[in-house]
Amino acid sequence: MMNYFDPHIHMVSRTTDDYQNMADAGIIGVIEPAFWQGQPRTSVGSFVDYYDMLVGWERFRASQFGIIHYCTMGLNPKESNDIALAEEVMKLLPRYLAKEGVVGVGEIGFDDITPNEERFMAEQIQLAKQLSLPVLVHTPHRDKLTGTERTIAMIKEIGIDENMVLIDHLNEQTLPLVLETECWRGHSIYPNTKMSEPRMVKLLQQYGTEKMVINSAADWGVSDPLKVPKTAQAMRDASFSEQDISLVTFENPINFFAQSGRISVEEVSRPAIDQTQRWLDNSALRGQEPVVETDTTKVDQD
Repeated sequence: MMNYFDPHIHMVSRTTDDYQNMADAGIIGVIEPAFWQGQPRTSVGSFVDYYDMLVGWERFRASQFGIIHYCTMGLNPKESNDIALAEEVMKLLPRYLAKEGVVGVGEIGFDDITPNEERFMAEQIQLAKQLSLPVLVHTPHRDKLTGTERTIAMIKEIGIDENMVLIDHLNEQTLPLVLETECWRGHSIYPNTKMSEPRMVKLLQQYGTEKMVINSAADWGVSDPLKVPKTAQAMRDASFSEQDISLVTFENPINFFAQSGRISVEEVSRPAIDQTQRWLDNSALRGQEPVVETDTTKVDQD
């Protein structure tokens, strides 16, 4: 079975069944960008707890189902409009961007394309530039064209290396804009909105696979954590080679974030499962018989 990597998925919103189904479908690694939780946070302490969860419990929980978990850290655009809180969060970021398993800054960008969103997006791009970390940029759900145009303009104004930026949630209207830059090209495959498997296949047929990245962006809303392997199958059905499928669904996203120096194609492999382990004396199980794999029973991923 081919290995897959989902570089944008919000697993704190998903269940252990999702982890198991993802592992069964061949997903062996994920990146979880910091994002909006649906309910606005009202204190900096809630960000501390959330960031700690991304580098702690969630990384552990993924390993319990044979998936290696990385994350990116950032202040999302929706919460950039609470200026006093956003300024406090910005003080936290350098500390969390230095932690193990953190491979970039994100997801940052625009929501309503306000001056405050632009301010904190710019500050975070500057921070990424200073720390030599890749940046994951969210393009807005509303007025996506304007948001993408302004995003590209800011990248050029700030002077960060465009190869260090992945612009996400692209579609047929915005992808051509990003193709005129050196930025990487991200696409979120969704059940009803954003991008579907057939539309993604057409874009790949038209524009090729270079710097093309797909993800599920699965969160607490209507979404599907299996969209990466499902898109791989759509590519296969459209006669893409296994090499091209692996490039889009595994190598491209890892190679983008490998610019952090904290992840590589060679190191992303399915971890052996040991469900007797605990995180802060807590288990991901609820009375089930723990699964324990050894090197000899570990599934061959080659």
